[in-house]
Amino acid sequence: MKATALLFSGAMLTVGTLLATAPATAQQFTMKLSSPTINDVVHEYYKHMKAGIEQRTAGKIKVEIYPANQLGQIPATVEGVALGTIEATSVANGFYISLEPRFQVLDAPGLFPDLMTGYKVLRDPAIRARLATWGENKGIELLAPGLYSPLMLLTHKEIRTVADLQGQKIRTQGGAPIQVEPFKKLGIIPVSLPLGEALPALQNKTIDGMVAAAAPYVAFKYYDIAKPMTYLPATMFAAPVVVSRTFMKAIGPDFEKIVREESAKAEELFADWNLNDIKAKEEIWKKNGGEVNTLSAEESKRYVDIVAPVTATIMAANPKVKEDYEALLAAVKKWK
Repeated sequence: MKATALLFSGAMLTVGTLLATAPATAQQFTMKLSSPTINDVVHEYYKHMKAGIEQRTAGKIKVEIYPANQLGQIPATVEGVALGTIEATSVANGFYISLEPRFQVLDAPGLFPDLMTGYKVLRDPAIRARLATWGENKGIELLAPGLYSPLMLLTHKEIRTVADLQGQKIRTQGGAPIQVEPFKKLGIIPVSLPLGEALPALQNKTIDGMVAAAAPYVAFKYYDIAKPMTYLPATMFAAPVVVSRTFMKAIGPDFEKIVREESAKAEELFADWNLNDIKAKEEIWKKNGGEVNTLSAEESKRYVDIVAPVTATIMAANPKVKEDYEALLAAVKKWK
């Protein structure tokens, strides 16, 4: 009887050891994807990635999509990814900078002349290897750069010249120097607000305008509040998709490979699909009484000439940021 008990105990110990050392891919995982927007390129990217991941992992990774701030306002979701309570998010680039200053390079005015050039640069293997190191000590990793749109300025007042910007209180997509200092040089009064707080602030005229992209303006019907939407010259809006490093390690190398591959496939949407969507959003904006404005060549040059020196100074303040900025500038020359 004693021998039988010992045998049973040994068997149970063996089973327990096997379970403890079983590969991560035998487990069930949930991957929560958060964003402040809805029905845009990020939402589409999430849907494509979800389909690919769930099919290839036979449902072992369940992907849940939470658009329109369903998991909380932007700062809370960024913190959630860093802590590992949310698996991935995509928000305005400026809200990552407090975690990792190197993200500010993507917001540099004058860096990308247009969206497609930026897209090509950020798909360059050498550049992607560089971007992959951003935030590595902060619990996050850049999964997709999310170059989203030219940066659009929505205001109550029509903006036709650089001088029209003087004294305007404008919501920025973060409070880092790269978001506020170039605007200050233009005479703007920057106000850092998450997207979810911007609409009521614009509605009650606590702010005079805000910067974002056409897609969220249309999705949340900002045309009921303000009409003039103006392209800011040579300035792109990035909404990088960042993933929890804790999650990527927990799912094991096989599933990690699948997540990366499905992300890369879905990222293609940031090119043609996104460009077509931006045009479609502009048409919706106009049909609802909105205006879409572009500064003249002379005013565009004046704008870039004012903000470029400020940008260069900010980039030079941190050696790693300066190195990243110069690498991207060189890549722009290659892909332009």
